[in-house]
Amino acid sequence: MPLIALTGGIASGKSTIARRLAERGAVIVDADAIVREVQSVGSPVLAQIAAEFGPAVIQSDGSLDRAALGAIVFSDDAARERLNAIVHPAVRRASSERFARAFTEDPDAVVVYDVPLLVEARVDDPWESIVVAHAPAAVRERRLVELRGASERDARARIAAQVSDEERLAVADVVIDTSGSLADTLAQTDELWERLRG
Repeated sequence: MPLIALTGGIASGKSTIARRLAERGAVIVDADAIVREVQSVGSPVLAQIAAEFGPAVIQSDGSLDRAALGAIVFSDDAARERLNAIVHPAVRRASSERFARAFTEDPDAVVVYDVPLLVEARVDDPWESIVVAHAPAAVRERRLVELRGASERDARARIAAQVSDEERLAVADVVIDTSGSLADTLAQTDELWERLRG
């Protein structure tokens, strides 16, 4: 019952690795999707966020204004910690339910938790292996600007808001270097899959 954590900084290629592992047969549990789910309209988490950060972070339809919230938390460590204290426990509960369900449905499944904030929130969970998608910050900044339309300032702020590459690499059992070609990243991912299934 391998339970694998897959992490990496923003624009590190983590999603590419997750998609490839899914193609190979892994069950992917996506932390970002769970975050969106627990912050949905009418949820207790969204109500707590509104109470903590004010009505400006809620859109007219009652949904979370992610851009407004991001503008607050990406430039303020204390605000980000307050947000994480609201969101992380709910995400932990929901993800643990998904892990259990996947292994109940298939005891031989390889379950991969695609989680950007592993070091910040869940590094001490009982992972069989921690996989880090890694590209230097300069490469990730360029990707954010060229592929996602971020300004250089916003790209740098988002990278700076996450733990350092050194902290992430320090917990890695496996590092997939995503700074090269897509084919190279996929080849490394396929090698990982063979080891996980071996």
